[in-house]
Amino acid sequence: MTESEQTTDDNSGQDGSPHVPTAPKKTIVMVGLMGAGKTSIGRRLAARLGLPFVDADDEIEAAAGSSIEDIFDRLGEANFRDGERRVIARLLDGPPIVLATGGGAFMDAETRGRIAATGISVWLRADIDTLLRRTSRRNDRPLLKSGDPREILVRLMKQRHPIYQLADIVVDSFDAPAEETLRHVLDAVAAYRFAEAT
Repeated sequence: MTESEQTTDDNSGQDGSPHVPTAPKKTIVMVGLMGAGKTSIGRRLAARLGLPFVDADDEIEAAAGSSIEDIFDRLGEANFRDGERRVIARLLDGPPIVLATGGGAFMDAETRGRIAATGISVWLRADIDTLLRRTSRRNDRPLLKSGDPREILVRLMKQRHPIYQLADIVVDSFDAPAEETLRHVLDAVAAYRFAEAT
């Protein structure tokens, strides 16, 4: 691959000027805990790459005709995860998109395998204080309603971080401007695609 070809996957041209990176031929799947920024950064990433953005939770709610919280309350987490698995499989079978997944989706081995086979997984890793600040802004997180949010998030971090580490790309998500995190994601995706191509 020539130097000029390499720059088409980056955020800037040879002269350092910004340009729109080329869209990947695979779905980019945002993974991480609630509050990590999967939806916020995912929307910006999709816009920058010229891809559709899809939030898996929105698709689940549309398919079920009820909210995530209601699904949890009525059917339990196991039934929710089953529906989540089917919805994500359907989305991965379609054309490339940027897909934000729920915090537990990547924990499912079948879903993880599908993502590995057909997509590029990006773990947005955030520290406990960042997650607490962000999740406190919303009151629709079923998993946080069963006890102390800090204790629950710490427990989820211990359970899920070893699995999230299996993602293709890891980007730290701090309380920095969203554009800064987006730049790190774009750089990491460009580097991953270059490594895949060589």
